[in-house]
Amino acid sequence: MLIGLIILMTAGIHAWQNAGRFMKQSYLAMLPINLFFFIIVGVIQGCVFVFLYSQVLFKRGMGSGQQKKKAIKGEDIHISWNDVIGMEEAKQEASEVVKLIKDRAELKRIGGKILRGILLAGPPGCGKTYLAKAIATEAHLPFIAMSGSEFVEMFVGVGASRVRSLFKNARNLATLEGGCIIFIDEIDAVGAQRSGDRGFGGQTETNRTVNQLLVEMDGLKDQELNVIVMGATNAPLSYLDQALLRPGRFDRIIHVGLPGLEDREKLFEYYLKKIKYDSSLSIPRLARRAVQKSPADIANLVREAALLTVRYNKPSVTMKEIDESMDRIELGVKRNIKLGAREKEMVAYHEAGHAIVAYLLNPTDDVIKASIIPRASHLGIVYKAPREEIHTYDCEKYLAEIKICVGSYVAEKIKFGTTTSGVSQDFRSAINIAHSMVWKWGMGKSGLLGDYSSLDAPAAGWESSTKGSVISEKVREQLNKDTQEIMEQCQKEVEELLQKERPLLDRFAQELVKKQELDYDEIEAIFKEFNKARPSNSIS
Repeated sequence: MLIGLIILMTAGIHAWQNAGRFMKQSYLAMLPINLFFFIIVGVIQGCVFVFLYSQVLFKRGMGSGQQKKKAIKGEDIHISWNDVIGMEEAKQEASEVVKLIKDRAELKRIGGKILRGILLAGPPGCGKTYLAKAIATEAHLPFIAMSGSEFVEMFVGVGASRVRSLFKNARNLATLEGGCIIFIDEIDAVGAQRSGDRGFGGQTETNRTVNQLLVEMDGLKDQELNVIVMGATNAPLSYLDQALLRPGRFDRIIHVGLPGLEDREKLFEYYLKKIKYDSSLSIPRLARRAVQKSPADIANLVREAALLTVRYNKPSVTMKEIDESMDRIELGVKRNIKLGAREKEMVAYHEAGHAIVAYLLNPTDDVIKASIIPRASHLGIVYKAPREEIHTYDCEKYLAEIKICVGSYVAEKIKFGTTTSGVSQDFRSAINIAHSMVWKWGMGKSGLLGDYSSLDAPAAGWESSTKGSVISEKVREQLNKDTQEIMEQCQKEVEELLQKERPLLDRFAQELVKKQELDYDEIEAIFKEFNKARPSNSIS
């Protein structure tokens, strides 16, 4: 490159020396004019660049600090208490909140303080946002809704600016309308615990935003304005900055959990009213099958069943479409994979092992379906569902889960004398349960008590599994020995069971090979052939 530049300069000098006198004079005469135009063009281009860059910066940075969300009148939301289904306890607490919002005069008369903050906490899909809208509707107050992620930007100060703008708008509305509700969905995105300096100097943008939110919520005390801040999160409360949760900010925490049996029945009735369904469809049975399902899950289930009904050109939704929609959601869509005869038989015995152990040994679940039709990443699957809500499990329940997991391994071993790679996921689940039983819950044979996983090096964030760990090698070896003993004992009991029930194992596997998929009634029929009765609290 340097050589090329030298050659060009040499050629230019040589051309200048050989040029005529007139040409040299013409060039020198035009030089000031060319230089003038060059400067003018450069200045114009620079101004245009600075203008465009400032506009982009303003729109993305400083301009985006202005809160542009429009308030919605409470009566325009059109979500009343009658529309809030499947959360009766949370609904009752929310109704008390509405009374406190409405009865400000009575509250002041007795010297009470106006409610400032309400936090809705619970799993996804349980209706936290829906409940917030119902509160705004019943309170007849303007409603400003934002997501926590809308406050977070790469430009320092933007989040804090948006918080200030949001509360300024809310205070103005409260002055005009007599009150206002601010709703921040996924508040954990903006209200997470503040952290220290990350090496860039000063506080982080997230910290600034949290600080401004705290200041604004405290600022509401100075003015007796009926401004209520509502937040929703599905993160653990420990994830939020504790300053947000102290009294005077989020004064009331409403836990919105998964619906119980009665609530699920109401949910199915509510969503089935919106579609045409067959009269033979049993809502109580659907509610019992939908244990641990959120309101959003139930709504999606009914919606999917309606789509399948349209696809099959049927006049109304039947139990078949409900079952298929549940399978599509829970198990995945069927895949068009051709299995060879031996491979199909091995998958059948694999799933038969799961099903028989689950049916005979699991104290809490019903076997709903067994299938060797490939779905998602599985070549086969056994789907079981709890008969009722259980919030804490005992040792027998965990041992039963381990036995179900190893049932596939034992069944393959009994029939073929070997096993397949399909037991990988089963072993992973089983060893995780056994590990937790010993390391966390004191269920090991040696009787070692304590949550040793909290003392282990990896859990504490240390570099290696031994550096800094307070667990001695002797205790660690004993814990691992107890874990392996649980696995071996469960495997031994399952082997004894399936050897004893070998005719049932062969019958179940053959039926799977023949039909590829067995539903609840077909599974029950097979076990009745061998006089295996179902507990009285099963699905009917």
